[in-house]
Amino acid sequence: MPSDFVPARRLALGGLGAGLLYLAGCQSTPPAVEPPTQPPVVKPPRPPRIGLALGGGAARGFAHIGVIQVLEEHGIRPDLVVGTSAGSLVAALYASGKSGTELAGMARTMDESALTDWAFPGRGLIRGEALARFVRSQTGNRPIEQMPLPLGIVATDAASGDPILFRRGDTGAAVRASSAVPAVFQPVRIGEREYLDGGLVSPVPVRFAREMGAELVIAVDISSPPDPNATGDAFHLLMQTFAIMGRSINRWELQNADVLIRPSLVGVSSSDFTARMKAVQSGREAATAQWPTLKARIAALTR
Repeated sequence: MPSDFVPARRLALGGLGAGLLYLAGCQSTPPAVEPPTQPPVVKPPRPPRIGLALGGGAARGFAHIGVIQVLEEHGIRPDLVVGTSAGSLVAALYASGKSGTELAGMARTMDESALTDWAFPGRGLIRGEALARFVRSQTGNRPIEQMPLPLGIVATDAASGDPILFRRGDTGAAVRASSAVPAVFQPVRIGEREYLDGGLVSPVPVRFAREMGAELVIAVDISSPPDPNATGDAFHLLMQTFAIMGRSINRWELQNADVLIRPSLVGVSSSDFTARMKAVQSGREAATAQWPTLKARIAALTR
């Protein structure tokens, strides 16, 4: 190979390298492209999960209907409802999809005798099966777990004295058990257990509304205060016993309610089914009076 070939090749390679460097230098680095700024994701405010706890009180329970009417008129639809005794009846009907207006219509035309099936002799004056049939017929025979609105019904285990929250099963049987006032209604057997009135352990079921997931609990207390003029009549004496016991339990349980609605039911006894519409109106008035408090609590818990 000629000796002058190597320098020529080096010269050629050097020129090529210089050319590549020149071309690389001529190519300007493109400016960095910033990604478009995404607006922050703003989540819509979420109102608290509202639970409605309806207490026991026999015929005074019609006041619950007035409370429900006022809630609906202000656009409040609870996320769940739980009831004790008379409250369990209204809770079951409401959970099945009945509006406050429909419930008031039922109260106006209700035939008390249709809910009463006497039982002589026995462990109670009333069997309670008529009440269970009424509930089934008015709720489309739906079990508790298939209600459009989550429903809880509180009763008392007759053997242990423990509270039981029914979330599944026969709605009529559960309401019957929750309403089984001792000596008035016969105890109710469900499965292997017997049950009594839920008011023995939870007159206003605030804690069970919490257990079902409520973040804000509206409690409706329709219990009768102790009557200083209670007579020696067996039924009134029994109601006096419930009133004394319920007041003690309520003092503890109602502390956990966010909003307490207590209708003024002066002159409406637990056995006075003739004052149904008066009780409904009392519920309306009490709920209307508590609306500013409820509105403020909802706003405070909305996030």
